Amino acid sequence: MTRVTLGTATPGGGFPVYGQAVTETIHEIDPTFEIEPRNTKGSTENVPLLEKGEVDIALVQGEVAIESIGTLPILTAMYATAGMFVVRADSRYRTIDDLRGQPIAFGARGSGLVILARYVLDGLGLDQQRDFQAVYLDRAGDGPVMVQDGRVAALWGGGLGWPGFMTVAKSPGGARFIVPDADGIKRIQAKHPFLKTLTVPAGAYPGIEAPLTSVGSWSFVMTRPTLPDDVAYRLARALHRGEAALAKRLPQAAETTARNTIDAAPRADAIHPGVRRYLREVGLGR
Repeated sequence: MTRVTLGTATPGGGFPVYGQAVTETIHEIDPTFEIEPRNTKGSTENVPLLEKGEVDIALVQGEVAIESIGTLPILTAMYATAGMFVVRADSRYRTIDDLRGQPIAFGARGSGLVILARYVLDGLGLDQQRDFQAVYLDRAGDGPVMVQDGRVAALWGGGLGWPGFMTVAKSPGGARFIVPDADGIKRIQAKHPFLKTLTVPAGAYPGIEAPLTSVGSWSFVMTRPTLPDDVAYRLARALHRGEAALAKRLPQAAETTARNTIDAAPRADAIHPGVRRYLREVGLGR
């Protein structure tokens, strides 16, 4: 039995849900693995945990991952995260400018989503601390309730199937989602070109009646630098043989594919050598 520790994030966010789906899928495909998910503070804690070898693999949000490329190998691409704000449908807030000066829940301390917000706002000439009453959460699951009871005007988050967005969107009053406008996206990408244009399809959450375009990045499952090639190879094999099962457990995990790993990685040598071996075997990569 090969034991692997998996760093996720605080309860109530998307990472623990994704981590559970990955754990169940790998065990189903390769029962010789024992995957142990571990709640952490999120991406910014997961990186040092990986660097020190205190976890074997961990989930890392895009902006944090980009800063770690070269020191931490990629096991697989997770999914693309388009950043958005969610507000109550009966609120007066319709643009990011409308939210200036308001209390905003930017996410859990240590979450990569907080860093994504920082880059997005910086591209718009805004600052989390200066231009908003920034609220940082101890648990990601606290944010939706704060929107619903009016303690904050909006919750920042990202991606498809994100629990915080789903909770607000399914509340009796419904929700509205706010993204940068087309000019804002151009300004953000001019300053931070690693942020990609991403589209959230209509119906992705209750209240989204037409596609929304925002910016964001790919999140990754990354490994400690010393993870043996054979273990990385077997993990990749189990994950990608189980792509259909993983997508069935969690719709947004449909993006966790071998092809997307190659396309999302900033360069081929950022992918773990053991994973590259598997990708060559299935006719992908070189």
